Amino acid sequence: MSKPTATHSDSVGTEALERATGRSRDAWNALLAEAGAQKWDHPTTAAWLVDEHGVDGWWAQGITVGFEQHIGRRQPGQRADGSFEASVSRTLAAPRDAALAAIVGAVTAAAGCDPASVNSSAKNASARWKLDDGRTVVAGVYPTGEKTRVALTMPKLGSAEELSEAKTLLTSWLPSASDIA
Repeated sequence: MSKPTATHSDSVGTEALERATGRSRDAWNALLAEAGAQKWDHPTTAAWLVDEHGVDGWWAQGITVGFEQHIGRRQPGQRADGSFEASVSRTLAAPRDAALAAIVGAVTAAAGCDPASVNSSAKNASARWKLDDGRTVVAGVYPTGEKTRVALTMPKLGSAEELSEAKTLLTSWLPSASDIA
């Protein structure tokens, strides 16, 4: 069984947020509430943080997600459109190309189908599978020196229950050190 999806406040440290943005999570939540952001959509909130407070775009997205979770608009793992997205990752002691081969091989074997696409030319390589049940799985490969992080994502899930099941499945599909050729 996979662990539950973390809330934004659980996954992004308070000190890191304050260091990067100059405000605590509570201060951002209070400022957004005072501005009326409960009535704004996600893009409007993030843009307001960037335009009015000079917050970096990546941090603005995170503050917005955290605020939406804080006011109960969004559950952990839930996207702005209401769907859920499961993501899991693992770091492999392997270079990019070996990690890409390992994740493509592992998912192809587990899913029982070939990838619909593989992009091996980008720095962060990717692959995509269309499963027989209509779901999609996307692999990302992110080199970080001598190691490479591989991630699997299953977008457009309909519920938190599907999210938990998908995370368990995807975790079982992640390649391990023994899968490196």
